[in-house]
Amino acid sequence: MLAHNVYFTLHDGSEEAIKKLLEACNTYLKDHPGVEYFAAGELVPDLNRPVNDLDFHVGLHVMFKDRASHDQYQVAPDHLKFIAENKESWKQVRVFDSTDA
Repeated sequence: MLAHNVYFTLHDGSEEAIKKLLEACNTYLKDHPGVEYFAAGELVPDLNRPVNDLDFHVGLHVMFKDRASHDQYQVAPDHLKFIAENKESWKQVRVFDSTDA
């Protein structure tokens, strides 16, 4: 499997802006072929040990059954629409892809 983790830092960190991005994640990114697990949620600010990275507002976590599913997702119309409709709200996006051995 392939784990695709994306951390969004927004220009506007208000609850309304966070909710809007979470709704977009659920609308456009949830039901793609090859997705084994999907979750999108907001930062838990009181989990603030020295090792915790708190520099994001929304975390997206997608487990794909294989690399091919991930690659198809990247060019899927709903994924591209998600990016087009939301990218102006992003101050920073960090993507962490790894295998799940």
